[in-house]
Amino acid sequence: MEETDPIEEGRKLFARGARFFHAAQTAEGLPEPEGIEIALAGRSNVGKSTLINAITGQVALARVAQAPGRTRQLNFFRIGDGPLTIVDMPGYGYAAAPKAVKRDWQGLMFRYLRGRPNLRRVLLLMDARIEDKPADHAVMELLDQAAVSFQVVLTKADKMKPEALASKLASIGAIARRHPAALNEVLVTSGETGAGIAELRAVIHGLLA
Repeated sequence: MEETDPIEEGRKLFARGARFFHAAQTAEGLPEPEGIEIALAGRSNVGKSTLINAITGQVALARVAQAPGRTRQLNFFRIGDGPLTIVDMPGYGYAAAPKAVKRDWQGLMFRYLRGRPNLRRVLLLMDARIEDKPADHAVMELLDQAAVSFQVVLTKADKMKPEALASKLASIGAIARRHPAALNEVLVTSGETGAGIAELRAVIHGLLA
């Protein structure tokens, strides 16, 4: 049997188009689970919207907030006519965000993570230029507690020199290996230059099997 090219399969998956179809601010407002969901989590201003736009090849699918920490809800994006849905989770850990928002992340978000039967993986985005923060470790622990498989994705890698990026990759990989729910492989991306986007699409496509 002829082997398939993961990069090409990932490209074809996201060439089907994408559309926003639902937003939920409460657990009761979540859509009925169907197909497969991949959620993106990360600190505010980590570049989630930019990465979603890069993955889908649509410039303005996910709105890039002018002020970090603006997203207060789960946003659902359907890829083609299914079965894949990308879920944009609210950013966490931004200093200007009110305490209620942080409680929401540990409330609604944890309920979503723990109780969503079709959630296949969380992609935990981390800015390659910034040191990991206590909030990042707290979310990794929440993912461990929720028993949800997650993979760290470094963003804004184009802003780093190769030596510094390699050091960052090694340190984050060591942190990931300490968490039972984490995959050992850390992905490196740039939503601005497109670096690593084809590989990330291929990883996501592999989760549909």
